[in-house]
Amino acid sequence: MISVTEALTRLFTLTRPLGTERVPLARAAGRVLAEPVVATRAQPPFAASAMDGYAIRAADHVAGARLRVIGEAPAGRAFDGKVDPGEAVRIFTGAPVPAGADAVAIQEDAVRDGDWVTLTAAPGGHGDNIRPAGGDFRPGDTLPAPRRLRAADLALAAAMNAPDLVVFRRPVVAILATGDELVMPGETPGPDQIIASNGVGLKAICEAEGAEVRLLPIARDTEASLGTAFALSGDADLLVTIGGASVGEHDLVGKVAETLGMARAFYKVAMRPGKPLMAGMLAGKMVIGLPGNPVSSMICGHIFILPLLRAMQGLPAEAAQRRSAPLGVNLPANGNREHYMRATLAPDGTVTPFNRQDSALLTVLANADALLIRPVADGPRRIGEMVDILPI
Repeated sequence: MISVTEALTRLFTLTRPLGTERVPLARAAGRVLAEPVVATRAQPPFAASAMDGYAIRAADHVAGARLRVIGEAPAGRAFDGKVDPGEAVRIFTGAPVPAGADAVAIQEDAVRDGDWVTLTAAPGGHGDNIRPAGGDFRPGDTLPAPRRLRAADLALAAAMNAPDLVVFRRPVVAILATGDELVMPGETPGPDQIIASNGVGLKAICEAEGAEVRLLPIARDTEASLGTAFALSGDADLLVTIGGASVGEHDLVGKVAETLGMARAFYKVAMRPGKPLMAGMLAGKMVIGLPGNPVSSMICGHIFILPLLRAMQGLPAEAAQRRSAPLGVNLPANGNREHYMRATLAPDGTVTPFNRQDSALLTVLANADALLIRPVADGPRRIGEMVDILPI
């Protein structure tokens, strides 16, 4: 068996960032930016009013000043003139500041009387109420890559006047559940069968990380059925098999994959749950064989598959980011495998593992919002000690 860290290292050596494509800005949410966005204009492109009020000369910005209003500047239409001493222009948020003006008196500090306005307060806490030209960004400034594009990133790219973006291609993931005991959700299982649930959960995990996912038909426990199923994975970047990767007489996934030419990278990881994990390369695609137990496969999805999908999309090749949290209960010493315990986070930040950690219990996983990570041979832990967790 190898460690989780070593398994991830070997997986990262098998992967590489995928190609890129150009997509419209409106379809780029959640994608990973592959090339920096370069601003073609300044923002704001002119000195703009930050408030509704009156554009004036700073020297006139004193309480009691009475100024003549010579015009108006709404957003989108500049005042075509100059503000001289003793004059003001009615201005609205976002409008260009007229020539001659270098301050904006907010409308709450002014009383209008026909063509005249009286300032009722001196500047206080508002500064000049002017946004300088290029105060946000200037031509040539960039939104750096790679980065997962959030709403704020898209808004910035739009302001930079970028109608489309170069992003990494979405990884295509084929998910193959194996086993005579499985039927699809909605079907009627026989007396010795169960519902295939792992694929649906893994599909959701992968799609949330930006992948395109194909759920392949269930493969039966025969070499012929598995060979046909492998062929159906087609041009996928990653084939994820579920079950059949252990050492039993009916665990044929590894055997069939190697017959088809897979170069195995490793088999068995010192973790709990998830020990019978297989990985390799087959016909240019990565293959990961997950355990059949539902919780094992889902946890392996969080620990191994999500970091791979991020690396395929040009993000750093690194393990999922852990956090620290105080322990809510006493725990006995851990054994010789890294243990990923399903746990809950309390409002005060403490983490408490469930009493039942069987790898078949999906109800426990559904109620968990974190994995409490116990290192190999970790000693007993007491309430309040800091432990590593992985939010899920």
